[in-house]
Amino acid sequence: MIKDEEKNAADLHWLAFLLTGQRDISIQIAVDAVASEDDALPAFPAWLHAWSRRIVVAQALAAVRAELAESAARTESAKPDRTAAAPRDWSLSPDTSKSRLEQALLGIDIFPRAALILSIFEGVRIADAAILLDAGSALVRKAQSIGLRELVRNLAPGNETSASGYPPDLRLALAAL
Repeated sequence: MIKDEEKNAADLHWLAFLLTGQRDISIQIAVDAVASEDDALPAFPAWLHAWSRRIVVAQALAAVRAELAESAARTESAKPDRTAAAPRDWSLSPDTSKSRLEQALLGIDIFPRAALILSIFEGVRIADAAILLDAGSALVRKAQSIGLRELVRNLAPGNETSASGYPPDLRLALAAL
């Protein structure tokens, strides 16, 4: 049971970190979510876990609201990328490590990254992601497309060292997580 709780806490922290890109804020958000789970009745553990993820998403997005707005403006003014998108049969390689995925995601501007995480990884409908991101559905779709294109590009072979934009010592620290 403790292993499940530790994994849940780690998952919540990682979700908050991917959305905010800020380790200190994401730790506090995860701690708050886990603490609220501990205070709840244990009769509905699956429901509580799902609810905790929603709380983490809401708190993480609120913590970076200004950065999201700035990034949304950049996304809105971005010209459509005419390069080839990911092939239709593209999927994340099972060999992709968590740290590699983290680097690739953190290498994406915050609004497209949030749109991608919410819509693809968390399975949130575009209309709901638009509400969470305080943006129109068309902009969220555009951001999702940009985010997915950049994720594929960042995960491409030979792009391991540049995906995150972090200096090597910070990349090593992130990879150790």
